Amino acid sequence: MSATPEQRFAPSVTVAAIIERLGRYLLVEEHTPEGLRLNNPAGHLERGESPAQAVAREALEETAHPFVPTALVGIYLARFDRPAQGGRAAQDVTYLRFAYCGTLGDLEPGRTLDEGIVRTLWMTPDELAACPQRHRSPLVLRCVRDHAAGQRWPLDLVQADASLWAPIALRPDGP
Repeated sequence: MSATPEQRFAPSVTVAAIIERLGRYLLVEEHTPEGLRLNNPAGHLERGESPAQAVAREALEETAHPFVPTALVGIYLARFDRPAQGGRAAQDVTYLRFAYCGTLGDLEPGRTLDEGIVRTLWMTPDELAACPQRHRSPLVLRCVRDHAAGQRWPLDLVQADASLWAPIALRPDGP
């Protein structure tokens, strides 16, 4: 039996920048429903952008540094149970994460960090592994470890069709 459009599985698509310098990884400390947590510079894919464009945008918004992706570190599918908290219902959320490594540009003076981001910091994989209770998700450390192990895939592994940027004519019954 096929699922109706309302019942279809639709994971949240996210991107993450895995940025390393001299054995340390750039992380953000951010407010989450679970409290202050560490994450790779990351966020959601927005309409009209490729994953590579999204990761460049998210890294700039969260770190105030331009970021140019040069390789795909991995594609991750993970499910999280977020407990009810503060009047918010419990959530069963699945994320599809595209993690990229690349080059980090100079800090853009005067640029403010995205809402919810407290600060950026550099940590070694061992320092990050020592505080799993502070991670936004298990993918934070997994992406760092995969990068440190040399995992890289060409950018063109993920293809963005031109239809992403073309206007879509909607019919009364849908596209």
